[in-house]
Amino acid sequence: MLEYAFRRILWVIPVIVAVSAVTFFLMYRAPGGPWDREKTLPPATIKALDAKFGLDKPLWFNPDAAGQKWAEGVRNPVELATAAIDSRFLNYMTGVFRFDLGPSYASKGAENVQELIARKFPVSLKLGIVAIIFSVVIGIPLGIVAALRQNTWIDYLCLGGSTLGISVPTFVSGLLLLLFLSRTLSFSPIRGPEEWEGFGPAYLLPGIVLGLGTMAYIARLTRASMLEIKRQDYIRTARAKGLSARNVVGAHMLRNALIPIITILGPAAADLVTGSIIIESIFGAPGLGREFVVSISKRDYSVIMGTAIFYAVLVALANVAVDLSYGLVDPRIRVRR
Repeated sequence: MLEYAFRRILWVIPVIVAVSAVTFFLMYRAPGGPWDREKTLPPATIKALDAKFGLDKPLWFNPDAAGQKWAEGVRNPVELATAAIDSRFLNYMTGVFRFDLGPSYASKGAENVQELIARKFPVSLKLGIVAIIFSVVIGIPLGIVAALRQNTWIDYLCLGGSTLGISVPTFVSGLLLLLFLSRTLSFSPIRGPEEWEGFGPAYLLPGIVLGLGTMAYIARLTRASMLEIKRQDYIRTARAKGLSARNVVGAHMLRNALIPIITILGPAAADLVTGSIIIESIFGAPGLGREFVVSISKRDYSVIMGTAIFYAVLVALANVAVDLSYGLVDPRIRVRR
């Protein structure tokens, strides 16, 4: 099991490399630059800023630097190779594996990207936790009740609600809820900056809106899994042996029905934590998703790339956690060479 876990974690490294490379070249292929919004900066200052942050270097390799070393009489191949690879991409990849995501261009280097992520991500994490708890606590019981009361009004009500939850995007439901609360009930769910510092009521409403789609999907998947398992022979045998309905549902049906739910729960949890960009913007949450949107408008390359890599690592680790949890839920699943 430990060997399998180690192999799965090692596969995160190619994911980081691929996401870093794709994000890097997409950012630098986009028109504009990090200083375009600074209309008052003179060209000499922009040139100095480019030199300070290495934006004046070529993307791939730096043959001019190697040629300059050669002209100065340097014949050491290590020094020449070091000068040749002094480029934006290779320097950035080296920094990624040193856990250095570079400075934030918007702050003129006053704050590193990893410091910004550490400051902003807790808000997004708390929203994701509320959304995950809401999705699981409401979605699984809803699916169980719908399966046990198949083809009744309860089943139709659960199916209709889950279909609506999947169909309506979170930004639509968030805006509708925001308008309803503010106009009809004269209650504004927009909170001040100080209310996001702890783990208080400010996270409840946006967390529920964020988890609506996942809750609906979990409810439908739980219902489908329970209906399939309900018709199995061992369920009929358990009932014939006189086991109580609670024991049959809890110990036999639900445990086996959890396998497909866990399969989607890991990536869904990562999506809820990383996908709160629109919700944070609607409810004014000072999280990493909102900072990501702002960094795009500012062409803050390092923040965009660092956030994308951070989110990719979270999703990859969530998939690893899902694979490792299979054996805990179902003892029949074992790792074989």
